[in-house]
Amino acid sequence: MTAIIDQGIVTAGRELDVAPLGPRFGAELSGVDVASADDGEVALLRAALLEYKVIVLRDQSLDDSAHVRFAERLGEVTTGHPVWDSGTSVPDEVYALDSADNGFADVWHTDVTFMPRPPAGSVLRPLVLPPHGGDTSWADGELAYESLSTPVQRLADELHAVHDGNREFGYYLRQRRGGRGNLWDGEQVTDLAPVRHPVVRIHPETGRKALFVNPGFTSHIEGVTDAESRGLLDLFYAHLTKPEHIVRHRWRLGDLVLWDNRNTIHYANRDYLPQRRVMHRVTLRGDEPFGPATDRS
Repeated sequence: MTAIIDQGIVTAGRELDVAPLGPRFGAELSGVDVASADDGEVALLRAALLEYKVIVLRDQSLDDSAHVRFAERLGEVTTGHPVWDSGTSVPDEVYALDSADNGFADVWHTDVTFMPRPPAGSVLRPLVLPPHGGDTSWADGELAYESLSTPVQRLADELHAVHDGNREFGYYLRQRRGGRGNLWDGEQVTDLAPVRHPVVRIHPETGRKALFVNPGFTSHIEGVTDAESRGLLDLFYAHLTKPEHIVRHRWRLGDLVLWDNRNTIHYANRDYLPQRRVMHRVTLRGDEPFGPATDRS
């Protein structure tokens, strides 16, 4: 066991026990009940999230309201999803993923990158779990960028990619929602116009670089041919998801997992059917991604 110890962020002597999930990122933390956490413990969780990118908290007793209240202490909370209707039985801030209603996430993705300001972070908990399967894996975009060769890093630094939510949610928005989605960043979503993000994102809090493309929502790289775009994205995806860049979590009821959406991608196994899996997610409002070649004037 190691420990994260106060460095001026919280009351002197405060610490959490940490069991790393992998050599370079991911950790299971113990010693905090998020439903009753004080401000110092919440600050320590924020610091841990920046350090480890994915943190697992076990044995948490939360309903949807407590889930949202905890997320609000970490940052500003968004609507559950720009498009998906999770129903009236959950708060507006909750995105319900139910395998009985096509609530799957079995493609590598970063949450909601098809919007101009994707979420900064996500907070996920299970409500119904299959007896086996349904694990979630995360890949670290920072480790992936660091381990690219220097010439490929330089190339990636200069690139921008288009992210498009229509493949996943366009039909749903038009046919099931009648072209009227949810409020996102204060505006009602009525279409899913593709957006442009840097291929390499600079983390706004740490300044570290990460690959910021994902198979779920990235459609192509700007300014290159279709063949070059496919080749480059295949290279980046294969590199991102190398085993040494991945941690995997086996869920149990009472888990709460937080991850930094600015430098990770994730994948939920769809290996449990016909059993059911239900997860509730709350996301934290993010900012517009910028990279080494972004004009911020």
